[in-house]
Amino acid sequence: MSETIKICGLTTPETLTAALRADADMVGFVFFPKSPRHLSFDAARALARMARGAAEIVALSVDADDATLDAIVNATEPDYLQLHGSETPERAQEIQRKFGVSAVKAIGVSEAADFAKADAYKGKCDALIIDAKPPKGAVLPGGNGIAFDWRLAWNFHPRKPWMLSGGLDPTNVAQAVAQSRTRAVDVSSGVESAPGVKDIGKIKAFIAAARAAFDTLNSDGSGQ
Repeated sequence: MSETIKICGLTTPETLTAALRADADMVGFVFFPKSPRHLSFDAARALARMARGAAEIVALSVDADDATLDAIVNATEPDYLQLHGSETPERAQEIQRKFGVSAVKAIGVSEAADFAKADAYKGKCDALIIDAKPPKGAVLPGGNGIAFDWRLAWNFHPRKPWMLSGGLDPTNVAQAVAQSRTRAVDVSSGVESAPGVKDIGKIKAFIAAARAAFDTLNSDGSGQ
């Protein structure tokens, strides 16, 4: 997952095409009815066909049962299943084994101590997403447009690929990369004009800004 840009919560052919043309490395589809980015299986199937071969496909769910995960896998044939709920390390491992798809576990953080939760997933899933912890009472576990102090991730070196998420947008992704030294970023609400409505201009701007930030990280020798 080195130098990876993921555009999550895509819902239309037009915005998916924009992300692919701007060379997004990953595209994410959300399966969570409470989210404004939630997709039906039929809609996701059509979008996955468009994306296949052009970018890696990530299917996001929240504490989904096996029947739901089976439907998601059948509809999208994803490269990754993103687990954005309270899935335990054992559940993450079970999902990987049962469905034969790499699991990416999202970890919510707001302070340095929260990074310790990632240790429990060592050997249980293939990658991590470090996201901002949702505010108290939030309906959504992610996609809330909230950032955490990216400097907290400066010394985060898990023995697996990881991606930075939470509150990123075209104007701050360079700062986030510089402060965290991440080589992978994930955005959803930060490239929207309204909840669940992706903005093509913001998608292009985010990808361009993230690529430039990675180039800077490489050139100044501060990369991981």
